[in-house]
Amino acid sequence: MVTWQREHGRQSLPWQNTRDPYRVWLSEIMLQQTQVTTVLDYFARFLGRFPNVASLAEAQQDDVLALWSGLGYYSRARNLHKCAQQVMARFGGSFPDRAEDLQTLPGIGRSTAAAIAAFCFDERAAILDGNVKRVLTRVLAFGADMAVAKNERALWDLAQALLPEQAADMPRYTQALMDLGATVCLPRKVQCDHCPVNALCQAKSAGEALAYPVKTRKLKRTSATLWLLWAVNEKGQVWLQKRPEKGIWAGLFSLPVFESEQDLLAAGGQGQKVEYIASWKHVLTHRDLYLHPVKLTTKFAAPTPACEGQWVDACDWPDLGLPAPVRTLLVNGGLTQANGQQTS
Repeated sequence: MVTWQREHGRQSLPWQNTRDPYRVWLSEIMLQQTQVTTVLDYFARFLGRFPNVASLAEAQQDDVLALWSGLGYYSRARNLHKCAQQVMARFGGSFPDRAEDLQTLPGIGRSTAAAIAAFCFDERAAILDGNVKRVLTRVLAFGADMAVAKNERALWDLAQALLPEQAADMPRYTQALMDLGATVCLPRKVQCDHCPVNALCQAKSAGEALAYPVKTRKLKRTSATLWLLWAVNEKGQVWLQKRPEKGIWAGLFSLPVFESEQDLLAAGGQGQKVEYIASWKHVLTHRDLYLHPVKLTTKFAAPTPACEGQWVDACDWPDLGLPAPVRTLLVNGGLTQANGQQTS
């Protein structure tokens, strides 16, 4: 696999070919539940603004969330910020070189810790992200239900046992597993002829590659209806509130959210033009949001909405951390909405 990765694996991603734990860590967090093509631009912008862990630790959380805006799963950004601060406070500004210690930091789980330790410090620590689970369960014909915790622990043990003996091989071996899952051993398509371990793959031998991994428990989809108060005053300012630290869009700036049209109109005040913007469904990974924006405008002094928030100039709100659908709404002026799966 090490030879295969050197000759056929991915080589040009900006977080590859580095021993810098800051860059590896940042890429690992961004790539959780997010496609590589999406992460590329965010990774470059983030490094441009926060080139090292010290600069990230010193930043305001709002600035971090603003730069993360649109990438989704905002708890990642909040934990990223907390993690940087703890690296500075607990480890003198240097990431620890053992996966066991890395796991004690906010937002770093077992697989992410192993990736950082393997790539940067040659530690013989196994990763087990979604792609790697798929590769290993197929190679080993591991048919136990991955929704059961003890079965996942068993796969961890097998992954650890398969690690190369030479620690120096760990970075390329780890990358090879990632590359196989991302480019060859795909969820609904396999390219076994291009796989360096096809002769060892028990699922291929049985002609059942797509039967793995086995996971019976599925998260139930939920839905919610949200009414968005889009208040604009005579200066063109928008009324935005900062969301609570828990719940939907936690910690972001947003148009005020209400459970009903009546509550929204009551908070908006009287004597304004009321415009109902076409509603749309915003799809999260496991939740559907049915968004109903209502725009309130006036040519005169606008009443302050009866809800928490502040007037924000048109030149300032683009730099705030905004949920993707709210940013789309403000940018497009309510004329068009983005459909499809979103993760913010």
